[in-house]
Amino acid sequence: MTLENLLAIRRLVRHEAGRDAILKLLSSARRNLADAGVTSISAENHFDAAYKAIMQCAMAALWAKGYRTSTSEPGHHQTAIQALPLTLALESSTVIVLDALRKQRNLNDYTGEGVSDALLAECLTQAEALLRHTRNAIGVS
Repeated sequence: MTLENLLAIRRLVRHEAGRDAILKLLSSARRNLADAGVTSISAENHFDAAYKAIMQCAMAALWAKGYRTSTSEPGHHQTAIQALPLTLALESSTVIVLDALRKQRNLNDYTGEGVSDALLAECLTQAEALLRHTRNAIGVS
């Protein structure tokens, strides 16, 4: 699968984001990651903030390649995560973990299933690593 294939099947659309917009999105990801460390909120809200940082990194990586997900189609979070090997050369083993975090986020949001301490720790670790990787790949110091 390529980004052009995802465009052809309408999972992506062309999107010309300027460098300032990409930097703004990555700054927001950094703030969300900081918010994920606030100790006075629930584990679910910690998780949500860390997951949001993951999604913002995935979106910034797509924007840097000239695309965004098609939000009119279902599964745009899944598409953004599964495109990471194409946008950031991320290893498939990492994408599998990020996709599992996406599924957990859905369970929490739509069924109320809680978030364990181990799952929260994994989400925070993955969000921090992805933010570093994204900033390096895009060339942000």
